[in-house]
Amino acid sequence: MGTKQELDPVLIKEEPESIQIKEQEEPILVKIKEEPELVHIKEEPELIKVEHEDLDSEQEEKQLIVKQETETCAASPTYKIHTNKKPFLCLTCGKGFIRQPDLKVHMTHHTGEKPFQCLTCGKAFPRQPDLTVHVRTHTGEKPFQCLVCGKGFIQKTTMLCHMRTHTGEKPFQCLDCGKGFIQKTTLRYHMRTHTGEKPFSCELCDKSFRQRSDLACHIKTHTDEKPHRCEKCGKSFRKRSDLANHTLSHTGEMPFPCLTCGKGFKQQYKLTMHMKVHTGDKPYNCELCDKSFRQRSDLTRHLKTHKRVKLSSCTVCGKLLSEFSSMPRHMKTHTGEKASRRK
Repeated sequence: MGTKQELDPVLIKEEPESIQIKEQEEPILVKIKEEPELVHIKEEPELIKVEHEDLDSEQEEKQLIVKQETETCAASPTYKIHTNKKPFLCLTCGKGFIRQPDLKVHMTHHTGEKPFQCLTCGKAFPRQPDLTVHVRTHTGEKPFQCLVCGKGFIQKTTMLCHMRTHTGEKPFQCLDCGKGFIQKTTLRYHMRTHTGEKPFSCELCDKSFRQRSDLACHIKTHTDEKPHRCEKCGKSFRKRSDLANHTLSHTGEMPFPCLTCGKGFKQQYKLTMHMKVHTGDKPYNCELCDKSFRQRSDLTRHLKTHKRVKLSSCTVCGKLLSEFSSMPRHMKTHTGEKASRRK
């Protein structure tokens, strides 16, 4: 019997019951881990979605503003400059323009129309701004002043070009010879020295010119017209620039100083010429001998000496010598013999 009672406790260790407890606990644990049901608290995607919607609306507003600005820019002449769009074409020559008013002004070159007339001298112009600038030649008004030397100018563009004479800036460069220029128009005129083009012909003689202004000045030689008169001495000139240079002789003004030695000059080109004295630059070479010159005019004058004198060439080095010069003395430079000095 005792042995049977000892077997009874086996029922107490029934593992199935403890398994049942675990089975009951596991569902509880499952309920605790049922976090997906608590996703309502972490519904961030919906919040993020709302934020994205806000960002999208902001971006749409910005895009709308940019679009409006682009449309405004596209409607303006500035946009056409960027795109090189020239919708207004001249029916006569085919040239295109960004703005219709520019085309209208251009048409006056074909029609010859000049509706804006100077009340002082009667000269007419196709545009009002051209007349305004011209009137200043009579009034003496020079509203645009150089900040470096104080020189006054009738037009702002002329003043800005003048400023480059102080800075040394020459943004327009010749692709053939590399020479630089202050103005684009000056480069265009210079290019004609390479092409030989002289599109402006005189109807009174057979002369042609590279620039219209040169032709206008030349025509006055036929009429003896000298419209530009000095108010101080009464001397008259064909060109306004000649009058301006002459006026400096009364004032003693030297607006173009040399920064190396301090010497002053009345004209820019004379300063440029003078600077070659310091640099030693002699860009104009004679093809008939070994001489070089600072100015083209000096070379031209020198070439006339070759035309007047018959030349003979050295059989050793090919140097050209006048037949009046001592060829034997030159030959001694090859033989090493010392030439006798003249007494």
